[in-house]
Amino acid sequence: MKQALIGFLSLLSFTSIGHENRTSVKTALTITSTNSSSNYATVFDELNLETRGLSRAVFDHALRGMQKMMDAKPVLSIVDMSQPSNKKRLYVIDLLSRKLLFNTYVAHGRNSGVLLAEKFSNINSSFQSSLGFYQTLGTYQGKHGLSLQLKGLERGINDNAFARAIVMHGADYVCEDIIRNTGRLGRSQGCPAVSNAESKPIIQAIKGGSCLFIYSPDPTYLKTSAFLG
Repeated sequence: MKQALIGFLSLLSFTSIGHENRTSVKTALTITSTNSSSNYATVFDELNLETRGLSRAVFDHALRGMQKMMDAKPVLSIVDMSQPSNKKRLYVIDLLSRKLLFNTYVAHGRNSGVLLAEKFSNINSSFQSSLGFYQTLGTYQGKHGLSLQLKGLERGINDNAFARAIVMHGADYVCEDIIRNTGRLGRSQGCPAVSNAESKPIIQAIKGGSCLFIYSPDPTYLKTSAFLG
């Protein structure tokens, strides 16, 4: 009886210690995540992103959503579609090294609007852009050259992106000559297309599990996105 009691107490002690260790690990992970978010938040001011046209609110939205992704690479890409296409509204930020890797032009879908993207869709053949958070995947060689596959992470908002073949690629209609002639960029079939000159270095920088956030102050999106809640 005495030996059984000793064994029971030892098991109870081991279980208690294991629970404490798991709690400590969970707490440490939470603190690490919180600290990373807090540290990354200062990047906005360090890189003077407001002077480049990006608002703090949009950056904070992007950072908040990225924190909800599992094991995202610390490279954050923001397409700010509150800005017209004749502005440099793509921001690629290396949060770890605290560097702005790219700030350049990016096209929207032809049925989303002319100068400004105002309509968005998750439906195939809509030729509209889809808002929200994406995970970058791998690359392939397509009709536009090197292209980057994207996985939409928000159900009912952009989760058909892969099936719609929404990818990042280079396009000749994304350049300053087009802006000088027409006042705006050309438009895609829904893809976030960038210039041919910059497509390869951008894709190489963000491929393989980083966060891409396509933003617009669309009331429905802002109200329903689980990543912004």
